Amino acid sequence: MLVYRITKALYADRLVASGGAARWNERNQFVIYTAATRALACLENVVHRSGEGLQENFRVMVIDVPEALRVETILPESLPTDWFDFQQYDACQRLGGEWLRQGRTAVLRVPSAIIPNEWNYLLSPSHPDFSQIQLLRTEPFVFDPRIKV
Repeated sequence: MLVYRITKALYADRLVASGGAARWNERNQFVIYTAATRALACLENVVHRSGEGLQENFRVMVIDVPEALRVETILPESLPTDWFDFQQYDACQRLGGEWLRQGRTAVLRVPSAIIPNEWNYLLSPSHPDFSQIQLLRTEPFVFDPRIKV
């Protein structure tokens, strides 16, 4: 399975996590966020970089998750009805943190908070199976200037 991450070119040559807090992890929990499609990866950047701008040099990271690798899934039905709301970050962070601490899988499939029925994939660099996940290539990416943030 291929997953995608759009990031500044400076960080696109390796699979590393910053440890910054996000929807599914607390600060100092190292997780790499990826998306099922380039389009979803683009929207995630538009939403999360709104104050930062989209004019820098970006790349799409094309990442291979071997089909044989087990993937855990958090289904939307198992979450609070307003899980996608910023006020519910703590509920999502608890679930992601538990997955990370227990080391159940190298990959966690989570629902997109932006597009219903779309999926993001979290990668855990500390999991033993992470070594099977490979950065295949990077591709240039330019945000369409008609996208207004």
